[in-house]
Amino acid sequence: MAFPNKLAMFVRKLFLVFVVSTAHSGGYFGAYGRHVRNIEPNGISVLNGADSNQDSLPRFTEPVLNVTVTVGRDALLACVVDNLKGFKVAWVRVDTQTILSIHHNVITQNPRISLSYNDHRSWYLHVKNVQEVDRGWYMCQVNTDPMRSRKGYLEVVVSPTIIDQETSSDMVVLESTNVSLTCKATGYPEPYVMWRREDGEIIRYNGENVNVVDGEVLFITKVSRLHMGVYLCIASNGVPPSISKRVQLKVQFPPMLSIPNQLEGAYIGQDVTLECRTEAFPTSINYWTTERGDMIISGDKYEAVSTDNGYKKYMMLKIRKVSKNDFGSYKCVAKNSLGETDGVIKLEEIPAPTTIKIITHHSTSQIKKGTSVRGEDSNSENKFDESTIAEYEYESEYTLPSNGPPPIKEPPVGGSAGSNVFATVSSLLLYVNLYLFVCSYLYKLVLR
Repeated sequence: MAFPNKLAMFVRKLFLVFVVSTAHSGGYFGAYGRHVRNIEPNGISVLNGADSNQDSLPRFTEPVLNVTVTVGRDALLACVVDNLKGFKVAWVRVDTQTILSIHHNVITQNPRISLSYNDHRSWYLHVKNVQEVDRGWYMCQVNTDPMRSRKGYLEVVVSPTIIDQETSSDMVVLESTNVSLTCKATGYPEPYVMWRREDGEIIRYNGENVNVVDGEVLFITKVSRLHMGVYLCIASNGVPPSISKRVQLKVQFPPMLSIPNQLEGAYIGQDVTLECRTEAFPTSINYWTTERGDMIISGDKYEAVSTDNGYKKYMMLKIRKVSKNDFGSYKCVAKNSLGETDGVIKLEEIPAPTTIKIITHHSTSQIKKGTSVRGEDSNSENKFDESTIAEYEYESEYTLPSNGPPPIKEPPVGGSAGSNVFATVSSLLLYVNLYLFVCSYLYKLVLR
């Protein structure tokens, strides 16, 4: 019973070979005669001879359009033929010379390929879930003698994919060594690969500051802490979406330290803050010590605070209500696995700002009859009667001057006589007022 099945398969194969050979030679079921033919520029074969009737033969009304589709999607190739009559249409894969369909029947065993048609005029070849192997030329043929055909190209594009096995992962390197970051990507067309920093900062590359480095390899000579950060490998080929991968570069170096002010001044009772800045990776352990080497712990007297910004640290030591015992040297220390460093800040005492209270007396005196203020009198002494002095006093805040009285402005040169006299009188009044002020102050000291 198996013999008929084998015979059927043999007949089918023989039929396919016959169809392919006839298609390749010029027609599916056309007669074998001697004809002269020309190939038109549009790909249509036509007969030359008196017995040919061009108007009665099928003709293509439009070209088979090229189609571009992303892998995994569906593709549709269309072939429109007028005046088909009793002729038949076939779809053929050109590069492999594989017959896909003949008229209403699908010949290929590929389950992703199907056929549809409309009004015996439009013939559609469907390719579902397109794969890269489907890329190539497809021909629509009509079995005239000689054969007529049109072909179109199915372009299959593939969005980029980064090959993780061939792409760098996060790296930790020592400062001043060379480092190479690699990124491999696939896709069709071939992807374009570039590198840039995730934070948008510039990259110091080959002695230049750049924003983007083109190519699969980012090679940095003598890497420094400034290169530390997250880098993006970006692959694109015009087929969305573009893809990227993050690669973090860490640069190890021993601690470094800087002090904005190595000498600080404070007066007794004042609050003062000491500052210290460090850089280190791996992250350093930071602390403060006194000049005796005792570690300072935060409490009522001291408050040690540090803030991080990447590999940088900002240290602060606040000393509350400075006393005599607080003056001296303080040390900020930073340690990590690669080394340690420290810096010294000296705290010195400065005088507190001085503000005193003074009472100023403004007095006028009235002389009794028979009392002599100036000159000699045998019946009386030269003295003031305190009962005759009317006093006016007020309290005010006054800081003792350190540079003496304000300078006296000289009169302008070449001024008028009246202006010179006025300047002289003003100067005398200023000296009189100053003299009265000093006398009042001394008088107050005597009374005490």
